[in-house]
Amino acid sequence: MTCLSRAPLINRFILPVVIIPIAAAACAAQTIDVDITPSHETNRFVPNQTLGAGIDRISTEAIDKDLVPATLQRVFAAGWQPVTFRQNTELAVQAWHWNPNGTWSDASGKGYFTGSSEPKEAIRYTYGYDLPHRGFTRNDGTDNSGFSRLSDGDLNTYWKSNPYLAERFTGEKDSLHPQWVVVDLSQPQQIDALRIRWADPFAAEFLVQFWTGDDPIHLPTRGIWQTFPNGAVHDGKGGTQTLRLSQEPQPVRFVRIWMTASSNTCDTHGAADPRNCVGYAIRELYLGTMNPEGEFADIVRHTPDQEQTTTYCSSVDPWHAPEDLGSTKQAHMGFDLFFSSGVTRGLPAVVPVAVLYDTPENAAAEMAYLEKRHYPVSYVEIGEEADGQYMLPEDYAALYVEWATALHRVDPSLKLGGPSFQGVNRDIETWPDQTGEVSWTVRFLKYLRAHNRLNDLAFFSFEHYPYEPCRIPWGSLYDEPELIGHIMQTWRDDGVPHDIPMLITESNLSSAASETSLDLFSGLWLADYVGSFLNNGGKGLYFFHYLPLQMEHGCNDSPGTFGFFTVDANYQVQQPLAQFFASQLINSEWIRSPQSEYRMFPAKSDLGDGAGHALITAYALRGGEQDWSVMIVNRDQFTAHRVRLQFTDDDRRVPRSFEGQVAISTFGREQYQWHPATTAFMAHSLQAAQRSVIENTKGYADPDGPIVNTNVAAAPGTSYKIPAASIVVLRGKLGR
Repeated sequence: MTCLSRAPLINRFILPVVIIPIAAAACAAQTIDVDITPSHETNRFVPNQTLGAGIDRISTEAIDKDLVPATLQRVFAAGWQPVTFRQNTELAVQAWHWNPNGTWSDASGKGYFTGSSEPKEAIRYTYGYDLPHRGFTRNDGTDNSGFSRLSDGDLNTYWKSNPYLAERFTGEKDSLHPQWVVVDLSQPQQIDALRIRWADPFAAEFLVQFWTGDDPIHLPTRGIWQTFPNGAVHDGKGGTQTLRLSQEPQPVRFVRIWMTASSNTCDTHGAADPRNCVGYAIRELYLGTMNPEGEFADIVRHTPDQEQTTTYCSSVDPWHAPEDLGSTKQAHMGFDLFFSSGVTRGLPAVVPVAVLYDTPENAAAEMAYLEKRHYPVSYVEIGEEADGQYMLPEDYAALYVEWATALHRVDPSLKLGGPSFQGVNRDIETWPDQTGEVSWTVRFLKYLRAHNRLNDLAFFSFEHYPYEPCRIPWGSLYDEPELIGHIMQTWRDDGVPHDIPMLITESNLSSAASETSLDLFSGLWLADYVGSFLNNGGKGLYFFHYLPLQMEHGCNDSPGTFGFFTVDANYQVQQPLAQFFASQLINSEWIRSPQSEYRMFPAKSDLGDGAGHALITAYALRGGEQDWSVMIVNRDQFTAHRVRLQFTDDDRRVPRSFEGQVAISTFGREQYQWHPATTAFMAHSLQAAQRSVIENTKGYADPDGPIVNTNVAAAPGTSYKIPAASIVVLRGKLGR
């Protein structure tokens, strides 16, 4: 039987917060069936090892004002347990000085930096250093303050590929790790010629190709790279090289230079360091046409900012100098502050090592430092969003192997993993290899297996930002259980072994903050997300962001946040938000003991909307032998429903139910409503404190909690009211 909501279809979308109840449920109680057959158990986990939160690069002001006992106590009340330290310099195309003290590879005080592994004064802040040999016009996932040296108009600068992808370090021929640069002309242009001003080392063999589809960077399987008629070069000499690519100009938007053999000549930093003498380097690129007289007409825009013609690259040399220090307003907190401030609760933390723009020596020194300080580490995540940096899977895998070798020399017991994928809902695809394989994960795992290094992958990590920013209707709530289940199954189908745990090391609604994160919607989503991830066998989940931060600019000039508090200009907590209360419900009501092991069992509701969507979802846990807790999410925006619980076991013919005292914890619209400033200022009875919140956040919550706790004496057949747009936790014992 299906109980239909009376709310019209439009009510599935987020509406202004002034709510007018539409209709009460008019049907009999429906059933949630919990399958407690022992062999059907879906997961086992210990909360203080599994349910945590993430801390990222933030302002130094936020670090100073958040890491104080009063604020941390407010944060801890959400109930999240372990912490993951996020690594943002990878997204900014920077080298991370996790320790400000260390040594440079060049005696003159520049080059490749290795932090000191010797503990001295406590480290409070750490910073990123811009890379002078970068080939990206824009960064991915962070502020866009850099630019590419491939089209900056300065012949004294150059892009250079990562030396650790050269044969000297991989032990494999350069042709197995081709390096590339791509030029995006923004729209098709008539092209028949290319001019390259090489630096050293240059490409002795390379191809010049054009893309036949729409966008090779974001849609890498919708087209092919086709070599220009005269685009194959097998005797590259370096210097300035002008190529007539075809006899007639043709419309082209994307051009790729695919480099497979290096000259292994040394760059401007000299021959003393072998890293200076491997890979590929280009000073400037020019594209256009050539007339019969050999005159070249360039259409590339050369400027040292992001107005330049856009370029992408396969990798970047992490060479840099002290003057490349980036902004000091944003920082990663130092490891000493991180572990001593109390923010980790004394639990083992997930820590990162930089890999895309760093060195294995620096990563090894970092872990040696942490061990000398005796800081507890659960996992070590290698790199950050290699897919977002458009790195080919074989290149990341080669770096992964080199880093794993260096890290395990420090401590063979370290649990290493990655690749910390971006938050996507589908398999990550890249340009096909020689066999036609396009799956990034398949090829990454294939490389590890071929090199007998799969045992170095102790966990598989990815991020989860399921919704497109600014486009999140209420009906998106229906999607979350399927989204998380689908992507986890995708990774398994790609070959991630079932004995390798999956961790979501960063997660929230979407990759950009919006007002949706302030609405009740965000709390309901969080409950479904956590429940679904655990029900699909996940072993580690980290809410992002843990510490209170200032509001961000969201959609349509609205505020947004990745956290669960609003704060004033001095970072003092003003109000908890919907995800704070949802966190409490998950971590303190659904789960009562963070140190205990819980077992999860499948639960399913028969309550639908008539269009194939489950209006109610449920997640069942057993703690100990007799204690059960069921978290129920009513995604119906305006209609309350009554449900009965039945616990079935394939070994018993008669279903069981809660009997005796049942504790009920409820969080819904009666406990929380967010009011945007546009409607909030219409209220004339606002108190001064509320007006202060509105001025800072462009809105406020009222009511603003708390969770309501009640008890009921249950018997077979007892039904429970699940209010509209709510999360309800039922805890009790089963009758005989």
